[in-house]
Amino acid sequence: MAANVCSVCELHAESTFKIEGMDCREEVVILERRLKNLAGLEDFSADLMAERLHVTYDAAKLSAADVVDAVADTGMRAWLEHEEPVALSERQTGIRRLLVWTSGVALASGLLVDVLTGPAALATLGFVCSLGAGAGLTVARAWRALRARTLDINVLMLIAAAGAALLGQWSEAATVVFLFAVAQALEARTLDRARSAIRALMDLTPAEALVKEGGVERRVAVDTLQPGAVIIVRPGEKIPLDGRVVTGQSAVNQAPVTGESLPADKAPGDEVYAGTINGRGALEVRVTRIRRDTTLARIIHLVERAQAQRAPAQTLVERFARVYTPAVIVLAIGVATLPPLALGQSWEPWIYRALVLLVVSCPCALVISTPVSVVAALAGAARKGVLIKGGAHLERAARIACVAFDKTGTLTHGVPEVVDVLTLDGVGSVGIVGLAAAVEQRSEHPIARAILRYAAAARIPTEPADSVSSLSGRGAEGCVGGTRVLLGNHRLFEERGLCTSAIHDRLDDLGARGRTPVLVARDGEAVGIIALADRPRDTGRAAVDLLRRQGVRAIVMLTGDSRNTAKAMAAELGIDEFRAELLPEDKVAAVEELRRRFGSVAMVGDGINDAPALAAADLGIALGAVASDAAIETADVALMADELLKIPYALRLSRATVRNIRMNIAISLVMKAAFVVAAVAGVATLWMAIVADTGASVLVIANALRLLRAD
Repeated sequence: MAANVCSVCELHAESTFKIEGMDCREEVVILERRLKNLAGLEDFSADLMAERLHVTYDAAKLSAADVVDAVADTGMRAWLEHEEPVALSERQTGIRRLLVWTSGVALASGLLVDVLTGPAALATLGFVCSLGAGAGLTVARAWRALRARTLDINVLMLIAAAGAALLGQWSEAATVVFLFAVAQALEARTLDRARSAIRALMDLTPAEALVKEGGVERRVAVDTLQPGAVIIVRPGEKIPLDGRVVTGQSAVNQAPVTGESLPADKAPGDEVYAGTINGRGALEVRVTRIRRDTTLARIIHLVERAQAQRAPAQTLVERFARVYTPAVIVLAIGVATLPPLALGQSWEPWIYRALVLLVVSCPCALVISTPVSVVAALAGAARKGVLIKGGAHLERAARIACVAFDKTGTLTHGVPEVVDVLTLDGVGSVGIVGLAAAVEQRSEHPIARAILRYAAAARIPTEPADSVSSLSGRGAEGCVGGTRVLLGNHRLFEERGLCTSAIHDRLDDLGARGRTPVLVARDGEAVGIIALADRPRDTGRAAVDLLRRQGVRAIVMLTGDSRNTAKAMAAELGIDEFRAELLPEDKVAAVEELRRRFGSVAMVGDGINDAPALAAADLGIALGAVASDAAIETADVALMADELLKIPYALRLSRATVRNIRMNIAISLVMKAAFVVAAVAGVATLWMAIVADTGASVLVIANALRLLRAD
């Protein structure tokens, strides 16, 4: 059977729109109901916190302008994300502000006349004017909600105000409408503070750069620069684009991107990142990435994508809210009708109680309690150089019981260093290193580089070597000052018959301590041993201790190194257990075995060589992702600097976020439940219900914003 092929696939498109006025889950529902009937629309998703709408559609049947018009039908505004928003006219903004002030002044006038026992008609006139001015802000939205066949908070407010007016409670009706108008403005402003946590990341890079062309310096827009351009970064300025230093030296504060606490020294050839802050020296930088591809731009994109992913708690809350609202509305109908019909009681007090219940039925605070906490945590973590890929990973990190570390490049620097020099036959340590460095001068082998770095740091003079030859897999030899010098591994010295029992004893001791030996011989006689090791990171022990204090039950090291090397490193860092001589597939098996023993497991690695184990773990954490695009894309959590202390921070933040979410949900549920009971009992008033509903929203947002400053 032939496959069904769409004849207009090339016309299919997807677009992302920014939405203004989407401040509550009820408005998301209205938007979804309006869009689902558009011809040619294939799929769409609305992100409440980011005020963003992503749609895929058939461009032969639907255009971006049609989507914008459909959004406008709901009372909200939309524009393509890459375009400048169409500004509201000052006249419209002025009218809205005037209506709120008119409503407030008229309400105050009516209340003043009432308190001073003035004419009742005059007081009622003030309340009616207040009601009319305040309701003008709500009627249009309520009408659009009814057209979308939904009862949102605007509809419920109008029903409550109209009911109060019919019952002769004009002051109550006016108070409800005015408080609702003020509350909406206050809630939107508070919510915008949470959203600005993400937008603040975008303000880290300057809009212009100082470009050097043909000896002339001029300022140009960053968006116009292409790779290869040379820009000048003066002392104290932010670096506008990723690049490599051409000339100059300076200490650069990379905290905005990597979260590193100390500035990093930069010299010609070193890479610098957009958004970082230059120190006291001027730099000339050759651009390597355009603005949308910089490391900072990728960070922002990942954080925005992460905040759009719903956490499990958010999904659960939204399912509950879909049941809660209609249930309370049904309860309100029952409260209004059953006592008068079944018990013969007066209609007026029970209708009033039902109106209070309608106000309480809006679940805005409950629905927003989870996403606002997640967004605040993601933004706060990103500022410290920790990228968490979404709410699901954030929640999962709070349950981690075991952390498995790769060794090389993760717990250690990944570069061998000389840690000891042993003398065997009267030649001093300086002479042994000098002979080895002379032979290794032109070698690029990591061990040769380590010996040369040690010689340079110790200022050991090095003579030129002649007739140098490499002995593949074993070592090297050459002539230094007329003497024949040989250096290499144990196998090479056994082949040459240069080993003795004393050398074997030394090698056994070095092996037990996880050291790699390089033997040195002069004129056919062993004279010394240079011991090398991959040094642990300075913060390794502190990170392990912090994880243990935070309740992580087991810290495990997984490595492909020898057992002796792994044992020595585990002992030095205080790690509970280790697995050595592992292939990548063995690490996956080890992670699965740890999960069976401890439950939820996090794997920490470099994001490339450890990719299978990172994927197998409940939480994959990539270290030092600034140098690895693959690490940023594949890990659940990417640390933008090689700082192990960011791992305890990430787990600590995740647990604080889960506590914050639970607290927000509890605040919302308790306040809703209390007012449902109070409404049925006749204790709560309409204005109290409005204050409680908005107060709960403001409270959960303010509580979530604390996560921006979590340490």
